[in-house]
Amino acid sequence: MAKRHTASRRDFLRVSAAGAATFAIGRYAGLAHGYPANDKLRLGVIGVAGRGGDNLNGVAGEEIVALCDVDGGNLAKARERFPQARGFADFRKLFDAGGLDGVVISTPDHTHAPAAARALRDGLHVYCEKPLTHSIHECRTLLELARASKKATQMGTQIHSNENYRRVVELVQAGAIGEVTEVHVWVGGGYCGGTRPTDKPAVPAGFEWDLWLGPAPQRDYHPAYAPFSWRGWWDYGNGTLGDMACHHMDLPFWALGLAGPTQVAVEGPAPDDAACPPWLIVKYAMAKKAGGSVPLTWYHGDKRPHHFAEGLVPQWGNGTLFVGAKGLLLADYDRYALLPEKSFAGFVPPPKSIASSPGHYAEWIGQAKGEAIVATCRFEYAAPLTEAVLLGCVAHRVGNQTLAWDAAKGSTGVAAADALLRREYRAGWSL
Repeated sequence: MAKRHTASRRDFLRVSAAGAATFAIGRYAGLAHGYPANDKLRLGVIGVAGRGGDNLNGVAGEEIVALCDVDGGNLAKARERFPQARGFADFRKLFDAGGLDGVVISTPDHTHAPAAARALRDGLHVYCEKPLTHSIHECRTLLELARASKKATQMGTQIHSNENYRRVVELVQAGAIGEVTEVHVWVGGGYCGGTRPTDKPAVPAGFEWDLWLGPAPQRDYHPAYAPFSWRGWWDYGNGTLGDMACHHMDLPFWALGLAGPTQVAVEGPAPDDAACPPWLIVKYAMAKKAGGSVPLTWYHGDKRPHHFAEGLVPQWGNGTLFVGAKGLLLADYDRYALLPEKSFAGFVPPPKSIASSPGHYAEWIGQAKGEAIVATCRFEYAAPLTEAVLLGCVAHRVGNQTLAWDAAKGSTGVAAADALLRREYRAGWSL
């Protein structure tokens, strides 16, 4: 019979003392940031339906003290859940009211930066949906503000915190497929605005259209823009590339330690000043932080890498393909495959080296409270990723050109592109 272990009183006191010390250290760390351990953050949530509703659910365990939405119906429903929260249609007034520790921003892309910049200048922690910003100038401004404020930040690429991405990163970094020589990233479908509408339907009751426009150019309301189809229009979004690439390009950025592009080349339809394209192929030369570079190609619409037509990979949906000296690694959000399968028969994955995340929201909340955790998609990581994504949009918008990019100087050397990097705000709005 196995010997039963009985803890002595001395063991109990030793373990209890160690636990108390750990609690005290954690509590002191929290107090150093202004929050006693286990206290709740006072949060404002900007955008409370759709993706905003999901994010509201993700932080609902904290103290929700302010809610903001330009749709009065959405705001009313959210306030039924959180009757103690103040309600606002204009996020500028939410900030003016004060009393916050942090904000969660789930607005359309064109208002991410104005809200996040105000929050950081006010000394608040910021969780912001992807893409981090609508323009590269905004992206760099938020990065500077985040570094100066030293507040907890997180971009809403929630898949980054799931287990599958961690296992894929481990495989790449352990050399399972050898040196990676190229990467392909793709999604189906596409957000395309189409032809600019000319009719002028009435603004829905309770919908604050002027506030929804925010810093974007003045334009008459139309359901082709809001509340659901804005991603297909340059004034408010950056199409499929802007929407999805921060999720899918996140994987190679993490696995290969990418710093950003040095060159961007685009194949696509003729650019439209108003509407985003139904398809694009964007070819990046990506610099690595450790030196060297790797080609990365993005596809959306009905475009895919040649490996599918040649039968080299199974017919999965959206995903990422790492091409290595020893084989292929195919991955999506929830699974991966080493190919060709016969070459990896009996393959034993490397030991887990990347710890599980407590959750994408929990990372941000924990760091904000001074716990020993750092948000993995903090703006220092998210800004270079977002910048790479937006550069693909810029290269398309200036005529599907090939652009050289110097990240340190932040210049493409193309005047038309430079103009697109810094968009003008409507009167009453600022970055």
